[in-house]
Amino acid sequence: MHLQDIYIYPIKSLGGIRVETANLEERGFQFDRRWMLVDHEGTFLSQRTFSKMALLQVEIFSDKMEVFEKNQLEMRLTIPFDCKTDGLIDVSIWEDTVKGLLIKKEINDWFSESLGMDCRLVLMPESTRRKLKPKYAVHGESVSFADAMPYLIIGQSSLDDLNMKLTDSVPMDRFRPNLVFNGGAPFEEDNWKKVKIGEAIFKVTKPCARCVMTTVDQLTGEKGKEPLRTLSTYRTFQNQVMFGQNMLLLEGKQVQVGDDVLPL
Repeated sequence: MHLQDIYIYPIKSLGGIRVETANLEERGFQFDRRWMLVDHEGTFLSQRTFSKMALLQVEIFSDKMEVFEKNQLEMRLTIPFDCKTDGLIDVSIWEDTVKGLLIKKEINDWFSESLGMDCRLVLMPESTRRKLKPKYAVHGESVSFADAMPYLIIGQSSLDDLNMKLTDSVPMDRFRPNLVFNGGAPFEEDNWKKVKIGEAIFKVTKPCARCVMTTVDQLTGEKGKEPLRTLSTYRTFQNQVMFGQNMLLLEGKQVQVGDDVLPL
């Protein structure tokens, strides 16, 4: 088995980026979900409620990010990594409330106009520690603005198995993984406790529960019923639909496409 794809999602719930190499950090890949859009109360926004967020794509450069609408490539927002901020505010993501750095008003105005709702962009500073639940952590690890865990892995065979059951196949971007591997049986990742990818070692913590976000077409922003409806017929465990495995980093600095994938 080999690592087929690596994805990062710099701004939570916006378009992801496929990369050939990624640096590993405790809270997730470098740049992965370090930014997040929130409403005026500081509550996180996602495609679950605002599917139009799928139409905003992010690109990463050495000193900045650029954001653009997928159907308006020329209308770009530049966000320097050293962008001025307006101080720390409380932001909420699921059960957690942490501090986020509020990005300056001009950038927030662009997002509000593009999405048609009042929203603000926040950055997770190094000082913010969003701790994993003790039952999953090994050494008190933290996570970014990701839903649950620092890393998410899915086997290509698992998606192939699902697509054989669908009338219209879906791409892997519906499931927003960080790592995709090829080879092995469908849902092989369900049986892993640890996995070595290149020289890095990860602990597999728990299955990833799926929601309506998997029904959002990442090219059009439109919602449907699949693949969640079909997944629920054979991947439901304890009233949750599972697809992919969450992980945390035990050791390693970097992974790259082509790395060997070896369950431990």
